[in-house]
Amino acid sequence: MANSNVQLRPPAEKKTLWAWTLGTFFGAGLLKPGPGTYGSIAALILWYVAGHIVHPSTTALAVGTAIAAVVITLIGIPVATIVARESGREDPGHVVIDEAAGQLIALIGLPCVPGYAVLGLLLFRLFDIFKPWPIRRFEALPEGTGIMMDDVAAGVLALILGHIVQHLL
Repeated sequence: MANSNVQLRPPAEKKTLWAWTLGTFFGAGLLKPGPGTYGSIAALILWYVAGHIVHPSTTALAVGTAIAAVVITLIGIPVATIVARESGREDPGHVVIDEAAGQLIALIGLPCVPGYAVLGLLLFRLFDIFKPWPIRRFEALPEGTGIMMDDVAAGVLALILGHIVQHLL
């Protein structure tokens, strides 16, 4: 899973539009450079807007964020599998629904203010890019499960560290 440039098979001639739309998180994964960062930022923006519609200090935002992360993860597994197969790649960089799920996990329960938004983004991207143990192990899971679960694990570590920082401040 580690190398998104590994060509497994020729790309499919026909693409499943709904899967590509969701897999690229509505096109964020098609942006260059660093499509994963764009996917994370897109999720962060949705969280931030929702936080200011709901109210930045309510439990509703934390619950809604957790539900959204679970739903995106469950949808993301088959979506990532489809797009990876149609791309002919093991873990295509343009699939960023995994970053969206992981980023939302990292933000669960954090205050919806700019400083914590940036903290959540930086921690998640750090863990997602460097993949310390045990995150890298999740990449070995098959197809969309492996694509999604390493980012879920990165999100969980970022969530833990984010809450430790929040508690210390």
